[in-house]
Amino acid sequence: MAGRTGNVVPLVQPGSKTEPKTPPKTPSKARPAPQPEVRPADAVWRTPTFRQLDARLDTLVGGRTATQLEGLRLRTVGDLLHLVPRKYFSGTELSDLSTLEPDEEVAVLAEVRTVRAHNLPSAGQHTGRKPRLEVVVTDRRGYLTLTFFGTPHLIRYWQNDLTPGARGIFAGKVRIFNQTLQLAHPDFVILGDDGSVVGGAARNEDMAKITGSALVPIYPQTGKLRTWTIGSCIGLALDAVAGRADPLPEVIRAEAEVVEQGEAFRAVHRPDDRHRAEQGLERLRFDEAFALQLTMARRRADAATHGSTPRPRRPGGLLEAFDARLPFVLTAGQVEIGELLFSEIARTVPMQRLLQGEVGSGKTLVALRAMLAVVDAGGQAALLAPTEVLATQHRHTITRMLGDLAEAGTLGAAEHATGVVLLTGSLGAARRREALAQVASGAAGLVVGTHALLSEDVAFADLGLVVVDEQHRFGVEQRAALGAKASARPHVLVMTATPIPRSVAMTVFGDLETSTLRELPAGRADVSTVVVDVRRQPTWVDRAWDRVREEVAAGRQAYVVCARISSTKDKVKDAASGSSEVLGDDFAPEDAPPAAAVEDLYAELSTGALSGVAVEMLHGQLPSEEKDAVMGRFAAGETDVLVATTVIEVGVDVPNATVMVICDADRFGISQLHQLRGRIGRGGHTGVCLLLTQAEPGTPARERLAAVAGTRDGFALAEVDLEQRREGDVLGSSQSGRRSSLRLLRVLDDGDLIAHARDLAARCVADPDLADDPGLSDIVTDVERRAAGDWLERT
Repeated sequence: MAGRTGNVVPLVQPGSKTEPKTPPKTPSKARPAPQPEVRPADAVWRTPTFRQLDARLDTLVGGRTATQLEGLRLRTVGDLLHLVPRKYFSGTELSDLSTLEPDEEVAVLAEVRTVRAHNLPSAGQHTGRKPRLEVVVTDRRGYLTLTFFGTPHLIRYWQNDLTPGARGIFAGKVRIFNQTLQLAHPDFVILGDDGSVVGGAARNEDMAKITGSALVPIYPQTGKLRTWTIGSCIGLALDAVAGRADPLPEVIRAEAEVVEQGEAFRAVHRPDDRHRAEQGLERLRFDEAFALQLTMARRRADAATHGSTPRPRRPGGLLEAFDARLPFVLTAGQVEIGELLFSEIARTVPMQRLLQGEVGSGKTLVALRAMLAVVDAGGQAALLAPTEVLATQHRHTITRMLGDLAEAGTLGAAEHATGVVLLTGSLGAARRREALAQVASGAAGLVVGTHALLSEDVAFADLGLVVVDEQHRFGVEQRAALGAKASARPHVLVMTATPIPRSVAMTVFGDLETSTLRELPAGRADVSTVVVDVRRQPTWVDRAWDRVREEVAAGRQAYVVCARISSTKDKVKDAASGSSEVLGDDFAPEDAPPAAAVEDLYAELSTGALSGVAVEMLHGQLPSEEKDAVMGRFAAGETDVLVATTVIEVGVDVPNATVMVICDADRFGISQLHQLRGRIGRGGHTGVCLLLTQAEPGTPARERLAAVAGTRDGFALAEVDLEQRREGDVLGSSQSGRRSSLRLLRVLDDGDLIAHARDLAARCVADPDLADDPGLSDIVTDVERRAAGDWLERT
C-alpha cells in the first residue's frame, strides 16, 4: 500500500497499464483493474469506541471499492474484519489443482513448470498474430495452464518473473479450453522461500505484510476483487481499529477462554502460525454465538417485564367438556406438555414457547386444549396460519373435534360452547363484517386466520393467546402485530411440524422455550417408502399408478404431488393470505428436464392411467372457494385421488388416504418430503409413499431420497438435512427465501459452543453489574440492526 492517502499499488495484472518496476508501455485499450480508494486517516479511526466496527466501508476504502465489497455482503468495517480467509498457504505447500472446477474464481499457489512465448516477432518484423505467453504450473501432481496476451514487451517482462521453478499465487476464473483447465490473464505474485513477495509487487508494503508472514491468507473473491486487494483493505481495517476497546468484559473472556478481539482479528488476518490463526477464529466464532444468544436472552428478559393477564384453568368449563368427549386417550407427551402450557398461561408473565413435534404427533390438539383453557378464563385465542388452505383446514379440524361445543349462539349449542371464526383475505364483504363483529364482541372465542388477522380493522375483545403455526413462514414483526391487538401482552405458542435439531432451535428460536412431542398417538399405521428410478425402472411407474387404483378399489384415497402448477406457472402467491406457496424446484440442477406439473399430470391421469377414478387437482392459484370445495370433497371421500402441489404439505388430515406418489421427488428437500409423507397413514390402514426420480445414483439428490426412504424419524432426518444442506438452507433459503447470515458458526458442529454462549448470555442478563454494560449493549444493538432485514426476524 502506497500509504494512507494514496491508492493501492496493484500487483502484476496482465493487460493492465499499471505495473511495478516501470514496465514497458501497454496498448492504449488496456485498462487497470479497479483498486481501493484509500481515505485519509481520521480521528474517528483512532477513537477506542465500541461502535467503530459499524462504520461504513466507503469511509475507509472509498465508494468504488465499497460497492465491490458489497458483492461479498460486506458493508461495514466489522463485516470486513469478520471475512475470514477461506484457507492459508504456507511458504512450502502447493494447492491441490485437482479440486478446481470450471467457472470458479480461484487463487492457487503453484510452481511454474514450463514457459513458452508464441508469436513474438524478430527485430523489425511483425507476425500478424497476437503475441501470447503460455505458462504451465503444477502442484507436482497435476497441471494448470495460464495464458497471457499482450505486447511483445509485456510478454518478455512477464517471462522475467515466471521462470521455471518459481512459486506464486495465481488468481482468476477457471475456464476450459481445448478440454484443459485454464486461467486466462490471471493476476499473480511471485513468492520467495519465506513467503514474501519477490516478483511484481515487492514494493507494495501492505502486500508484503500479507505475504511476508508464515501463512498467506486467501480470501473469498469476486471477478473484480482479488484476494490481495481484499487483504489490502483488511490491512486498512486492522490499522483503523488498533487500540479499540474489547466489547466483551474481561470476566466473559475468561469464562469463554478466548483472546481479546483486536488480537483475534490480527491472528486471523496476519497469523504467525496455524495455531494462532485458530485461536483468533475461536474468538470470532464465540463472538457470533454470544451475540445471538445475548440478544435472545435480552428478548426473553424484556418479555418477562411485560405483564400478561393470567388465564388459569377453570374446572367444569369448555376444556373439561371437550376432554370428556375425546374418543381416544392422550399420549403421555400430550398430557405433559398440556400441563406445562396450562401452568404458563396461568402466570402474569407472558408464555413464549415453541412446540415442535413429529408429523402426526398431535400438536394441534395440544394447542387447542390451551386455547380452550383461555376461553374458559374469559379470553380469546387466535391461530395464525400461513395459507388459506391450512387456515381452512385448521378451522375444519377444530369445529369437527368440538362439535356442538363450537356452536355458541345457535339453538343446538352445548353448554359452555364458544364460537369459531375463520378470517381470511378472500372473505366477501358481508361475511367479513360478520366475522369481525364476532371477534370484536368476544362471541368468537376461537379465531383462525391467515395474515388477514393482522389487518388494522381486526379488533379483539380480549386476546389472551396467540398460536402461530409454521413459524418459519412469519416474521417477528407479524407476531408482534397480532400481539399488539391485546390490551396486555398475550401468551404466545409457536408450532412447527419441521423437527429442529437442538443447536438450530437455540439459534433460530432462542427467545422461546422449547417443548417437543415425539410420541405418535396409538393407531397410526406404518408407512413404507420406496424410491422409484424413472429411467432405470420405467415399468415401476406404471406399477405406481396400478397401486393407486388398487388402493382406491379397496376404498382408500391417494395423493399425487408435483413440483409445478403448469408449464408456465412455477411459483404462485396466495393473494388472499399474502403468503407464497413454496414449490419444490430449489434442488433442481440447471440442466434438469422440466418437472411434472399438476395441470398436465391431472389431465394425463384422469384420461389415462386413472381413467374411471375420481381425480381432482389442487394448487395455490385456484380461487379460494374452489380450493375449499376440492379439499371438502376429498376429505368427505367423494374424490379418490388428489393431484396437488405442496399446498397439502402441512395441516391436511384425511385418515383414509393411504398412498402418495411424489413426482420428481429429487426437487424437494428432506424436511419437505417428510412433511408430505406425513399426510398418509394417519388412520388405521398401512400406507405407501413412492418417490419418483430421474436423479442419478450416487448424487446428493439420491442420498436425500435414500435417507427419507430409510426412516420415518423426523428428528433423525433433520440431522441428515442439516449435514447435507448446512444451515444456509435450513435457516434460510429453502424455507423462507433467504440465505443464512451466519458467518462462522456451523450449527451442526458448534452446538456445544452455542449452548455455552447461551448459558453465559443468561448469566450476563441476570447480573446487575453486566446487564447494562455498554459493550454488551452495543453487541445487542448490532444484532438487532441486522435482524431488521435478515433471518433473525423469523424468530
